Amino acid sequence: MRCARLAMAAVLLAAVAPALAVGEDAAPAVLRGAVNHELVLDEALLKSLPAVSIDVCFETGQGRKSGSYTGVPLWALLGKAEPIDAPGKNAGLRHTLLITGRDGYAAALALGEIDPHYEGKQVILAYTGGEPPASLASLRLVKLR
Repeated sequence: MRCARLAMAAVLLAAVAPALAVGEDAAPAVLRGAVNHELVLDEALLKSLPAVSIDVCFETGQGRKSGSYTGVPLWALLGKAEPIDAPGKNAGLRHTLLITGRDGYAAALALGEIDPHYEGKQVILAYTGGEPPASLASLRLVKLR
């Protein structure tokens, strides 16, 4: 099994440019911010995009764990939302995503990290897998190193 780090559970994706926000309690996540199309991440949208499955290993307070996750590539969601670029050379590379979970944890990703033309890290918004299982009500951001 190829190991990776589980970035965080139950995510809110917000961004300096594009933003993806998970609502309160069981409300669906929303991708918004400097995008042409705000996206509500409901079952219809998530299931309409190509699913990706990845196996990951990660450290927890209880030691090393592993799991299999299935979800939508973050890059595909951003493509559907169409981030708005400021004028200037390589404007798309200046986008930064701030990912904040319902539990208050946060992480940041530069768009160049997930852009397949640059670093191309595989990052998915998982809706199945893990313990407790991910679901549409508790999406997880999963990233391969």
